[in-house]
Amino acid sequence: MPKRLLLPFLCLATLLLFASCESVKRFINQDLEEEDFTMGELYADEYVKEVPYVPTPSAEARRSGNVNALGIEREPGDNEELYNAIQDWMGTPYRYGGTDKNGVDCSAFVGHIYRQVYGLNLHRVANDIQLDLDPVTKSQLSEGDVVFFTNSKGRVSHVGIYLKNGLFAHSSTSRGVIISRLDEGYWSKHFHKGGRRQ
Repeated sequence: MPKRLLLPFLCLATLLLFASCESVKRFINQDLEEEDFTMGELYADEYVKEVPYVPTPSAEARRSGNVNALGIEREPGDNEELYNAIQDWMGTPYRYGGTDKNGVDCSAFVGHIYRQVYGLNLHRVANDIQLDLDPVTKSQLSEGDVVFFTNSKGRVSHVGIYLKNGLFAHSSTSRGVIISRLDEGYWSKHFHKGGRRQ
């Protein structure tokens, strides 16, 4: 290449490189937002620093052994298989795109539990899981329902599995797989709906 064309060529190549990087960044941001976070902004809003809910069964329940795998008091009709399956994942760290016990994101966690306990395959992305389930309101939630949460743009960006008494299990960005309360600040504010097996 002639020397006089080298500088304009390098300038053009540099410009195209930066333009394509910006396009890639926009594409990645859009894709990640559909699951749990956009670049540097978990849940597309904020990093939700959680204090996990620690069940405190009554002394009588502890004495009688009437406590399930998650430390929650048993009630007639509780699905022990569900509680045992969730217990196997407790403490697994959060990892965006993760699908195993080295790190799991919210939709993969819900998908694993649903396959194991109910034999159902759900969509991989949190927003799309809505397509697999019938909608239910907060007051209608029952054990095993999926709970959906939205980000500041109103898009479903997080999912978990409802247990009972306002408790749900999920893969939290700050603590991994834990139990949280629906009435806690972030979750109460961003609750969208429940979903039930069809």
